[in-house]
Amino acid sequence: MGFFDKIKKAFMNEKETKPAEIETDETLEETAADSEVSAPEETEIDSLQEQVEAESEIEVDSVIEPELEVELEPEPAANDVLPEEVPEPEVAEEIQEEIIVQEKYEKGLEKTRKTFGERLNELFANFRSVDEDFFEELEETLIGADVGFDTAIKITEQLRQEVKLRNAKKTAVIQNIIIEKMVDLYEAEGVEENNALNIQTDGLTVMLFVGVNGVGKTTSIGKLAHEFKQDGKKVLMAAADTFRAGAIDQLVVWGERAGVEVVRGNAGGDPAAVVFDAVERAKAENADILLVDTAGRLQNKVNLMKELEKIKRVIQRELPDAPHEVLLVVDATTGQNAMSQAKQFKETTDVTGLVLTKLDGTAKGGIVLAIRNELHLPVKLVGLGEGINDLEPFDANDFAVGLFKGLLKEED
Repeated sequence: MGFFDKIKKAFMNEKETKPAEIETDETLEETAADSEVSAPEETEIDSLQEQVEAESEIEVDSVIEPELEVELEPEPAANDVLPEEVPEPEVAEEIQEEIIVQEKYEKGLEKTRKTFGERLNELFANFRSVDEDFFEELEETLIGADVGFDTAIKITEQLRQEVKLRNAKKTAVIQNIIIEKMVDLYEAEGVEENNALNIQTDGLTVMLFVGVNGVGKTTSIGKLAHEFKQDGKKVLMAAADTFRAGAIDQLVVWGERAGVEVVRGNAGGDPAAVVFDAVERAKAENADILLVDTAGRLQNKVNLMKELEKIKRVIQRELPDAPHEVLLVVDATTGQNAMSQAKQFKETTDVTGLVLTKLDGTAKGGIVLAIRNELHLPVKLVGLGEGINDLEPFDANDFAVGLFKGLLKEED
């Protein structure tokens, strides 16, 4: 099942689970009384119906026969579930955990979903026909939603063809086609993408965190350390950002919160020396995970590249196949600035994936589409809240459902 099919299924399930109004004797009597008082004539009903249809339709230049509707087989009733199909306690717990994570995604993407929905509503309010002006405005709408320039062009071009092919007139249908094309493109670009962290099963895993100051790098390291500790792993953190005032102390505070030890040196000292001590200690203590914080800003890109290369060489002397992840932390609230940072760091060092922070605090969640479609860098982790448990592994399906489900319209 594709992402769009899952979104439609989630959308339909949400509609079906809304409580229906219960008819009591009183409400039935009121309804009957209302119908006796005044029943509109057939001509009035016809004119109202024509007016509603006219308002909900957008003219299309070319008309093509619509495709035949296929009758779907009915879903099995709840009573048809056999006793042995009831999930085991362990499976039920996993299902509950998946529901919790999906709810986090839906809540975290609420601002993005709402803003994008408002943009689409404004677009349709300004146009009565699907013409070249409509498509140009759609491009601007998509770019404004931070989905990226190239992505906006691709979606608009595909929509041109699809609207005519389906003979789409109603705004609900056209909006759903826009969402479908965005989801299809998002899914296609991520076919071979690996969003999972590269965890070593038979030894120490070293993860290097890079990114400019202020994006939530140290906070993300602390939260991830907590997650690994909760999973029963032996974790160490290395405070290799020795240039920023307070960076070491900040990581130590997170270490105390997560119950994880921090290897540190003196402020202004050699970051590579701190990393060397951390690797030696991690090996001596048979640690499972070593998370390394690095400087967010040096004088220029050359200095930054040299510093990161020096740290890598120190690690690889002890562990030739490390670091196993080089994670770039970017702030989702900065939108296209996050894209610029990702491009620069991708040129500077071998970034293996992204950590996208503060996704819950922005209306620019569409940046994930731009990152996937234009940079081809996998998002590995996303920040969906301020709590210590709110850093989640990135799930492409949960993201797509969380972002687009609320934008689907019911088609007549």
